[in-house]
Amino acid sequence: MTSATQSRATSSSTAFQPRLLQAGDDRFVGLARELAAEFAERAAQHDHDNTFVAENYERMKKTGYTRLAIPEEFGGLGATMRQVLYAQAELAKGCGSTALAIAMHHYNMLALNYRFKHGAEGVAASLRKIADNNLIVMTSGGSDGIWPSATATRTEGGFLFCGRKVFCSQAPIADLMTTMARYDDPSDGTVVLMAAVPLRQPGIEMVETWDTLGMRGTQSNDLVLNDVFVSDAQIAARRTWGRNDPPLRNALIHFAPVVASVYWGIAAGARDEAVAAVIKRSERVGSVLADSAIQRQVGEIDARLQAAWWSLLGAVTEIGDDYALDEQTANTVVIGKREVVNAATAIVDMAMDLAGGGSYFRRSPIERAYRDVRAGKFHPLTPEKTLLHAGRLALGLDPNDIW
Repeated sequence: MTSATQSRATSSSTAFQPRLLQAGDDRFVGLARELAAEFAERAAQHDHDNTFVAENYERMKKTGYTRLAIPEEFGGLGATMRQVLYAQAELAKGCGSTALAIAMHHYNMLALNYRFKHGAEGVAASLRKIADNNLIVMTSGGSDGIWPSATATRTEGGFLFCGRKVFCSQAPIADLMTTMARYDDPSDGTVVLMAAVPLRQPGIEMVETWDTLGMRGTQSNDLVLNDVFVSDAQIAARRTWGRNDPPLRNALIHFAPVVASVYWGIAAGARDEAVAAVIKRSERVGSVLADSAIQRQVGEIDARLQAAWWSLLGAVTEIGDDYALDEQTANTVVIGKREVVNAATAIVDMAMDLAGGGSYFRRSPIERAYRDVRAGKFHPLTPEKTLLHAGRLALGLDPNDIW
């Protein structure tokens, strides 16, 4: 049994679990917990070797977890957004990299399902194809929406996309990429083309750039597109250059809560490891649990965890089930994400203090959590831009100017 497994076994009876606010919230938590326990066994090795969590994806495909957010009528598990959050938080306790990488797929499925529910043509067939073939969908990075890094040139039957995409989580294994390109339309001027691009075709090259502080198992490498043909039928939307609009907000509104749940899960996992370390130290030394300072540390961690989860669930509850793709909906969910990301970073820091010097070693899951959780501040909207977005909305100003 590894040190990580020993610690988890010790902390199992005192593990922090988010409270269920609605019936069925925990429908997929058992599956996520089973996968998390398995993935925890190899998380440190992937982190050390800087390798993609490929075998974890094979397991998620076999168990149906990759189809978590696809409606049952199309061959998925039919998880609601709330159920995805509970499952992803549990999965992240075992391997943050796996949870973050698959989050990029899950939020795309939620966004597709939203389009299906609101009458978009062809989406039902896409969801069924993804489920039937166990396809993995990725995006070309959160920085690629307003000012895309690729250009599109008109050709017979479609366009040729050229450019370099960064922060491409799941790049080693994904089947489809939703991406953007700038097109200088002779009639309409500069527009943004949004398209779904199969990755197994000529002209696409992965460049291994991912050597980072944390989240190393995501292998979010660069993808270079060299005259990649994109047919007219693959163009999902023509967007205004330099503007946040409904297609992009559809991505952001589903991205923010799902990603936030991952960072909350990393913090909860670090908390469980720290509590287990305290209990183990008490068994050896004797009087540790009687120390009121330690009791207060644990209480503060748990209070921050609970409040952060309330912020996330509160945001999702506030927008309801039939939300609009407007700036106010986006504002609600990014504020929830901001609270979780900031709290998760502080909680992992407190867990490291609570666990003591042992958490400074690379063999400690808390050390990995300390590095992984810091990736949260780089996702859109960043914590600072979230405040600008909220402030501009409150003052009646155009929130697009923050981009």
